[in-house]
Amino acid sequence: MTPTQAAVSLALFALVAQDVTGQATYQKPPQAILDVLNADLPPSVSLNPTRDTLLLIQSARYPGIAELAEPQLRLAGFRLNPKTSGPARPAKVTALTLMPVEGGHPRPIELPKGKVGIPDWSPDGKRLALAVTTDDAIELWVGDVETAKLRKIPGVTLNATLGDPILWLADSNRIQVRTVPANRGKVPEAPLAPLGPTIQETAGKAGPVRTYQDMLQNAHDEALFEYFATSQLAVVDFATGAVQPSGPPGLYTSSSHSPDGKYRLVTRLKRPFSYLYPASSFPKVVEVWDENAKVVRTIADLPLQDKVPIEGVPTGPRNVAWIPTKDATLYWVEAQDGGDPKVKVAPRDIVVKLGAPFVGDAALQNRVEHRFSGLQFMPDGDRAWLTDYDRDRRWSRTVSVNLSTPDTADADVFKLILFSRSIQDRYNDPGTPLSKRMPNGRVALWSVNKKVFFAGSGASPKGDRPFLDRCDPSDLGHRPERLFQCGDGEYATATPLTDDGTKLLVRRESPTDPGNYFYRVGDKETAITTFVDPAPVLRGIKKQLVTTKRADGVPVSFTLYLPPDYKDGEKRPTIFWAYPREFNTADTAGQVTGSTNRFTTIAGYSHLFFLLQGYVVMDEVSVPIVGPPDKANDTFVEQLVGSAKAAIDKAVEMGPVDRDRIGVGGHSYGAFMTANLLAHSDLFRAGIARSGAYNRTLTPFGFQNERRTFWEAPGVYATMSPFNNVTKINEPILLIHGAADDNPGTFPVQSERLYQAIRGNNGTARLVLLPHESHGYAAKETIEHVLAEQVAWFDKYVKAAKPR
Repeated sequence: MTPTQAAVSLALFALVAQDVTGQATYQKPPQAILDVLNADLPPSVSLNPTRDTLLLIQSARYPGIAELAEPQLRLAGFRLNPKTSGPARPAKVTALTLMPVEGGHPRPIELPKGKVGIPDWSPDGKRLALAVTTDDAIELWVGDVETAKLRKIPGVTLNATLGDPILWLADSNRIQVRTVPANRGKVPEAPLAPLGPTIQETAGKAGPVRTYQDMLQNAHDEALFEYFATSQLAVVDFATGAVQPSGPPGLYTSSSHSPDGKYRLVTRLKRPFSYLYPASSFPKVVEVWDENAKVVRTIADLPLQDKVPIEGVPTGPRNVAWIPTKDATLYWVEAQDGGDPKVKVAPRDIVVKLGAPFVGDAALQNRVEHRFSGLQFMPDGDRAWLTDYDRDRRWSRTVSVNLSTPDTADADVFKLILFSRSIQDRYNDPGTPLSKRMPNGRVALWSVNKKVFFAGSGASPKGDRPFLDRCDPSDLGHRPERLFQCGDGEYATATPLTDDGTKLLVRRESPTDPGNYFYRVGDKETAITTFVDPAPVLRGIKKQLVTTKRADGVPVSFTLYLPPDYKDGEKRPTIFWAYPREFNTADTAGQVTGSTNRFTTIAGYSHLFFLLQGYVVMDEVSVPIVGPPDKANDTFVEQLVGSAKAAIDKAVEMGPVDRDRIGVGGHSYGAFMTANLLAHSDLFRAGIARSGAYNRTLTPFGFQNERRTFWEAPGVYATMSPFNNVTKINEPILLIHGAADDNPGTFPVQSERLYQAIRGNNGTARLVLLPHESHGYAAKETIEHVLAEQVAWFDKYVKAAKPR
């Protein structure tokens, strides 16, 4: 340990050695961690719709805590900057560069002042549109590939309260935007005294609600939400900058033109608002407008969605959208089970359609046996792929349907099954069908002569080997044509650039090389990018995929990382990091995920930074919870401990892991796992639990994949709650939580109460509440402090632990 490392550890040890309460100053981790933390990562890459140009996007990694501390409003599930009518933490792009796919010189784009957002490509791939957030507004900027220059559209102030305010129209010449209404007046002022009490009432009909955060609290919150969320729809001409308002101001959440451009599908929220549910559940109206913004047809007038069963869907039209291959035809889905997944009925959903001029009743298109989960369209205009989902079996099925032939009562809807598989079966995943823009600017499946491109992870017992296929899944006897397969010793993906699949964009990485892009024609590849290794010190890290079985025969896997300075034969202190997941069967639970051939990068508050402090890391330990979805958690604790024991036994047998010096950690549900493992086993010397939930009575209407309510399974909730078993937590635990956590169920009070329970029962714990941070942590000062806390905690209680 260097003098600097020792100083950091001693400073924090002084705090963990005694009972303390108060606010500390931000600490920094050892320099070896800071060097990697602050290294520039390669940019992200965006391929334009015509697949001839790459956009390299460099983004700011860690904002300062002062930026996070700026005033914000928490309304109806949104966190808003009241100065800009946009998100409290907008994206911040620091560099944009255009790069021809077929080779050529990079062309940087000069950026305007402010926080530059991620650009949106026009359908023809020749233009860009993006939002730029200044101190008091959000501006619209546009640019084109030919000049590689951006320009501001004057007179446009965007409103991003309810989501992305920018949408290109199909002609690539016009942009639909949501703007701040002109003359909207001053921000509503809070009353000096309340107008009266806040009242809620229920009338005997079940209305289960998740533990949402940032909900409206009073009439003033309602007024603020309406003020900031109200926007004006408008269309901006790219060439001239002319702005044409459309319709009255409203609480618009979406607006999209029909493929022929003659109609518009608009969704807007309306009162009454809710104090229990986010804006996505507020009453809403779905309308069809003509070119003059006149309402042609109201498709749905939906009430507050406060009676939707857990894991259910609302009744009435949902998933309303245009059929991209028709001039002006809508489709939508309607539940036939009251939206309740527990009701046994077939079909569970129906798909209907209605075309211009939108009069009369919608026509039945398809009966859907299980819950509708998607509709993808072939470019020929008559065929589509419909997918449903059986939640009890966790089973997905995709069928081919004819848009010109509606179902009849005796029709075998699922006669032509294209795919039928467990969603947890990665080994037999055919991949994701790729889409492409059609001449009308809309997106459909990328199909040529009935053959569709598929890209998949290529999961196998030896790790992922991504592939690119082309096939006609309706030709059941025909094997897919494999256009690309990742080779040994690397991790590579491919994207087709042409209809015939002869030209590909390939991205390659390996344990020693960062991901770079190549233009491939046949067997010849030409490098497009030359990204360099941002942290060469990490190349000394070795990693290995490990598989084993727990006592009941269920497979368990993990990636074993060895630190750069590791020498054969050594036994090192070890970090066990995991996140439990549920599976229906042992076979799917045991399938390997990930690849050891990927380039190792470490960023943020990652536990992999422990590798730079001499620790071995057991990462992504699978920790499967196997069983029927409605009963798997009945044996959660037993399966949790069994998985951990099996993984540790295997790692110790391999040599580098010191059984007497193992620490356990996790984030969110992984933190919940950590507290449970400390309570129900003696496998670990200490734990780190970040942003977790530990008392399940505070999430009484289900959590994670637990479908039963507290009142249906009180014993399960009690057994699974570390809070109830706090007297068994006899190892030190570090609790870290964002003080502004916005994730359902993980209120900061979860960590506060667990800390108090441990403290009141003679346990050893430390609680760190991070100012202004949400479920994930963003500020540079925060990330550095979290890393310092983690290292100091495990150095004291794991690395320095005496043999048992």
